[in-house]
Amino acid sequence: MKLTRTMLDEAVSEGLLANEQAARLWNFLLAHEQDTPAFKPAHILYYLGGLIAIGAMSLFMNVGWEQFGGSGLFCISLCYMAAAIGGVEWMLARRLVLPAGLLAALAVVLVPLAVYGLQHMLGYWAEGRHPAYRDFHQYIDWRWIFMELATLAAGAVALWRYRLPFTVMPVAVTLWYMSMDIVPMLLGGDTYSFFSHEGKIISTVFGLAMTLVALWIDLRTRSAKDYAFWLYLWGVLAFWGGLSSMDSGSEFGKLVYCLINVLMIGIGAALSRRVFAVFGGLGIAGYLGHLSYSVFRDSLLFPVALTAIGIGVIAAGIFWQRREAAIGASLRGVLPEPLRLLVERRAA
Repeated sequence: MKLTRTMLDEAVSEGLLANEQAARLWNFLLAHEQDTPAFKPAHILYYLGGLIAIGAMSLFMNVGWEQFGGSGLFCISLCYMAAAIGGVEWMLARRLVLPAGLLAALAVVLVPLAVYGLQHMLGYWAEGRHPAYRDFHQYIDWRWIFMELATLAAGAVALWRYRLPFTVMPVAVTLWYMSMDIVPMLLGGDTYSFFSHEGKIISTVFGLAMTLVALWIDLRTRSAKDYAFWLYLWGVLAFWGGLSSMDSGSEFGKLVYCLINVLMIGIGAALSRRVFAVFGGLGIAGYLGHLSYSVFRDSLLFPVALTAIGIGVIAAGIFWQRREAAIGASLRGVLPEPLRLLVERRAA
């Protein structure tokens, strides 16, 4: 529910609140909202600057930095991490929670670079097998596992120390990377293609596991801070990406894929998690496109039938809206209590 100052003014005019109470409540909500991510100019600048800094030390790191050698990269990354952690402490002391979370995530993102430099210092990379650091973000290779494990450990420490939800972002991305890099470790060889059959299966299973972990965190969290968001995002992405890239081999398999995407939309609606609905909607659109261009490409009735289905879905939405309270109560009644409390909390 979105609460505006106009709504409070209307409550005052109807005698539900005193004018002073409305003013104090509005000031309280404004102070609380400062720490809640929203599409506001200050927050946009926070995230834009933070993502640029994070990208500079990860995705956009160029090969020119290789000239510093292992010891140089290790020392530079430690200096950057110390500066980022110092910035986190300074900002938290001034209650600047969102930018502090971005700097904490930057400190965690620097861990793979530090481990990469340390590995070169210790002679871990054999001659002739010397990848550039930027390859970490481009190629699947089991040798990145040590960098990923160190990043997960650093992320856990940062979360324990600062309790800032954005710190989960590099942890979730690292888990996604690990889901791909672990394939050659399990199946043998130095590298392996994500687009192989085994790679797709592992991505799907790993994504499902990450999504279940996010749900577990959601069930246990009583704080207003959203620690599960990034795990949901990357978990659903890995699961849906692996599932969508598989060849079902039959029309029945494609129908099952469509039903899974319908289920994802239902889960998204129940948990108030848009990521499920977004990817579920993309999957359904892809399935309908398949029907249109392959199965019923010469059928005159397919567009008519599809339009009727669309109208039926709209009618179902109208029916749901008119009886939402009763239907919602009935559905929540069959859920386990922890999940029911989560749904009620997310729907509030």
